Amino acid sequence: MPFWKQFALCIVVILAGSAAWVYFVPGAGETMRNAGIPDSIVSMIAPKGEEAADAGAQQGQGQGGQGQGQGRRNGGGGGGGRNAAVLVVTQAVVQGVVNDRLNAIGTGDAIRSVAVTPQATGTIREILIKSGDMVKQGQVLAKLDSEEQVIAQGQAQVALNSALEKSNLYHSIKSSVSRMDVFDSEIAEQNARLQLQAAELNLTRRNIVAPIDGIVGIVPVNIGDNVTTSTPIVTLDDRTEILVDYWVPERFANTVSVGQAVEATSVARPGKIFSGVLEAVDNRIDPASRTLRLRGRIDNGSDELRAGMSFSVSMKFAGDKYPAVNPLAVQWDAQGSFVWQVTDEKSHKVRVTVVQRNPDYVLVNADLKDGDQIVTQGLQRVRENGAVRVATDVASNDKVVAQ
Repeated sequence: MPFWKQFALCIVVILAGSAAWVYFVPGAGETMRNAGIPDSIVSMIAPKGEEAADAGAQQGQGQGGQGQGQGRRNGGGGGGGRNAAVLVVTQAVVQGVVNDRLNAIGTGDAIRSVAVTPQATGTIREILIKSGDMVKQGQVLAKLDSEEQVIAQGQAQVALNSALEKSNLYHSIKSSVSRMDVFDSEIAEQNARLQLQAAELNLTRRNIVAPIDGIVGIVPVNIGDNVTTSTPIVTLDDRTEILVDYWVPERFANTVSVGQAVEATSVARPGKIFSGVLEAVDNRIDPASRTLRLRGRIDNGSDELRAGMSFSVSMKFAGDKYPAVNPLAVQWDAQGSFVWQVTDEKSHKVRVTVVQRNPDYVLVNADLKDGDQIVTQGLQRVRENGAVRVATDVASNDKVVAQ
């Protein structure tokens, strides 16, 4: 492209930009006049309201300082000053709270769970429970063969009867026997009693009993199986409450405490929230994962939950308070985010730092207090220390809490 065409194109772009600047920016016409641009050219592109205001201002300048202010406010008698003020909508600053919410995944377990094993070796002769039964502590679950133990108990009973008879006889004829014989008979009686107790204990241990109240799981043994003291007979779960173990980042170590409220949801019961409390806090941080182990206790009186379920656990913490503004009010420039505050019908730029965004409010860190009016609409033509007219005040005194 020839040089003269490039030069002409640049002139056209500059003139178009200058015209747009004068047309859209309040006070631009006066700035151009002060720069030496002929008033006839400025009048061709300046908005009518601004032209009238500038004319009123020039007339006021010819009459003195007081006339200048009157000319700007009243537009030289033509009403243009009223149009120079930018029409905006404002909303009041309210107080917001950042809730530090903890979310974690945990695994549930019954508050008490016992794998029942026999206390003796033998053959199962009888099974008295089935899966799903509710049993009480001390209830017999199964029985082992006990013929040998019954015989041993009978022998011990006979030996005790003989010792008692001999001891009673020696006490009756103390004058005819030595004190040592009487003493030996008493020792024999005591040994016989101990032998009987041992035989009765061995016979009792042929019964496999429930150590806790709970619900019976699947029974993995059958009648006729030979079992030892390490053979699991059944698992009992007391699931009136569920313990949920979960891990949280170490930054919560000084925030959590026993008794704090806990909420949990389960995949098996979507949409239902189960409430509980923090049962225990571990005494150390896991150095590998940099996490802290917590244990929550969830009420399960309705018996909807099972041990082994996965849970989504959440905890709430009191957060810091911040000014909350309408999301539409937050603007951005090269230096960062800001809002326009209206004071005495003037707009002022206030720098803010966004703390948390929410659908209804944005929490910011700024020099703002409750009730300050912030521009939410009409932001395009607002300028620093510019005149504004508030069309509608939608301020609210309600306090908000960020979720």
